[in-house]
Order: sequence, then C-alpha cells, then structure tokens
Amino acid sequence: MLDIAEELHRWARQGRDFAVATVVAADGSAPRQPGAALAVDADGTAVGSVSGGCVEGAVYELCQEALRTGEPALERFGYRDEDAFAVGLTCGGTIDVLVTPVRRGGTGPAAGTLTAALAAAARGETAAVARIVRGPAGFLGRALLVRADGGHSGTLGGPPALDATAVEETRALLDAGRTATVEIGADGAQCGEPVVLLVETSVPAPRMIVFGAIDFAAALAKVAKFLGYHVTVCDARPVFATRSRFPDADEIVVDWPHRYLDSQELDARTVLCVLTHDAKFDVPLLVRALRLPVAYVGAMGSRRTHLDRLERLREAGLGERELRRLRSPIGLDLGARTPEETALSIAAEIVADRRGGTGTPLTGAHTPIHHDPARRAGRIGSVA
Repeated sequence: MLDIAEELHRWARQGRDFAVATVVAADGSAPRQPGAALAVDADGTAVGSVSGGCVEGAVYELCQEALRTGEPALERFGYRDEDAFAVGLTCGGTIDVLVTPVRRGGTGPAAGTLTAALAAAARGETAAVARIVRGPAGFLGRALLVRADGGHSGTLGGPPALDATAVEETRALLDAGRTATVEIGADGAQCGEPVVLLVETSVPAPRMIVFGAIDFAAALAKVAKFLGYHVTVCDARPVFATRSRFPDADEIVVDWPHRYLDSQELDARTVLCVLTHDAKFDVPLLVRALRLPVAYVGAMGSRRTHLDRLERLREAGLGERELRRLRSPIGLDLGARTPEETALSIAAEIVADRRGGTGTPLTGAHTPIHHDPARRAGRIGSVA
C-alpha cells in the first residue's frame, strides 16, 4: 500500500472514499511481492497494481465491493490446471490480497490509522504500518502505525499483549527497512489463536553516490533516479560538477571524494559508484569505501586499470577479504559502448546484487525468475 502512498494521501485529503487491495503473501512465480497495492476510488478510478495484469480485473471488483459493504476481505489468487480459464495467475504463482475500505472521516476498520500511515509515507517519513491478515473473526484489516521515534498509534483491537508484541515486531522490521509477514503465536497474541501481520515499512530512498563528474555519471544518475535512488554526484572539480551537467541528481557536491565520504552517515542500502578512474581520487576513496557496511562498491576502469588499482589498494593496507567486495570493472557484460548503455550495465549489476540475480539470460536457463531476497538475507518471508 505504501508504494502508492502519495496518490492515496492525495485522495484522502480530497475526501475521496477508496478501497486499497494489498498483496499480503506471495508464493512461487508471483509477479508482485507483499506490499504491492491497487486502489480504486468511488468513481472507479484505479491506481497501482497487484499482479502486473492477470488478476487486476477481479481485484478491481473486490475493491468496489469493499466500498459498498465497508468491510475488509481476503482473497487468494492462484492457478490450477482444472480451472485454467478462471481468474488466476498464469505465471503459476499464488498471491493473497487484502482489500480494505477507507472512507471519509476515517470511518471503517483502521481507516484513521491507514490515512496516517499514508500521510507519513507521502512526506518521506520513516514509519511502518502493521495490519492483521489472519486471526480471530472480526480482526481482519485492523492496523497500528509505528514511527521512527518509537511512538505508535492505532490498535489491533485485541488484548494489550497483542499490540505490545506487534509494536515490537514492527519496530524490528522498521529498523531493517523491510516489508514482511510476521506470525504472532497464540501465547503472544493472547486472543485464542495465532495472528499473522503484514508489516509495510516506509523509509527514505536508498542513496547512490556517484564519484566523478563525467558523462557516464550523468547517464547513471538518470537511471538511478528511475530505480528510486537518492542520487549524489561528487567531484573535486567545480568546473565539471555543475547542475547543468547533472540535472537528474538530487545533490551535486564539490569536494574531494574521500573527504566527502568521511563526512557521511551511510547505511546498508547505500550504493557507491566510483567513475573517476584516477588513482589520486580512487585509492583514498576506495580504502574507505571498502571498509564501510554499504550494499555495493563498484569502480570503473579497464582490466589493466583494475589490476593496478588492486596493487595500490593492497599497498594502502586493504586485505583480500575487503578487495573481494569491489565490483571492478564495474557493471555486467552487455557489450556497452555509450554512456547510456554503460549506465544500464552498472544498474543491472546493482539490481542483480540486491535481488540475488545471476545476470545470465533467462532464455534456456533453469534459474528462478523471481529470486527470494528473504532467503538471501536469511529471513524467510521478508522482502526488500
């Protein structure tokens, strides 16, 4: 739901009634992961997607029904040979979809909490909303909101222990910036049976810092913005690091790359792309970058440049374990020539690294199309 928060927040401010359908579980080759949403307002306007097309029509009708009844609903969509012509996922996967009505004035189950969550996400705040997707009768769709400062609002409506446990689980996922389903056992829920929550997190966009104000950096900034990154371009040369040359960057910094990196607080989602391919910039920068707990460090240059760079980094004190983190030459082998093609190859490697992809053609391959990032991260059921 929070993936379309800006539009839904606008609808809420305009006083429009709407119903939002959210993927709460996905299995097999499902096209969208938990948190993906489609919303329909009272006039029939739709925004978002839950399946990439195969079941959108049926979900649209479920949203209209929820608007009529004011009640949430949970529906499963899959595919079986015996009903191949029925509504289902032709890709062979299964998704569970929770449909929740949100009416004017915050009426309806958890409507006030959901509108508050949409407002927080639209403002770019760090927050998470937890909703019951399975549990005792009458609990479906109830929600609570947890903010970065530890405060929370709303209630799941059960015993106080249920809210307390849900807040604790939600805070843990918010700290990790992850969306996931969480099961609270009957003892923890204290309401007679287990409760399953969908926890959706809204966190600021991940950062990409591009070092080197060259034409390849301009193309990479454009692709990175398309992928949802907050992009900074950093270069020590003011004549090159200009807004006119990098219109797609969120920030343009004139500073020595290593000095700027030292001044930043980075997280595990940060991507660092070193495009300077000049030892006086690269070496002090990479010595620092390869010791940081960031998601990705890549450096541009030929294979000869790469070998020379490795020797300089060893002389600077980096060990083999740290050097193995370096993606160099940067990008996947796409045969790229132009800055735009090179930017695509870099972005492709970053996506493959983040999602656990191999970078090999899918034609004729036996690898999964949709990799499970939870298994890669060691947390079954969670998604990035």
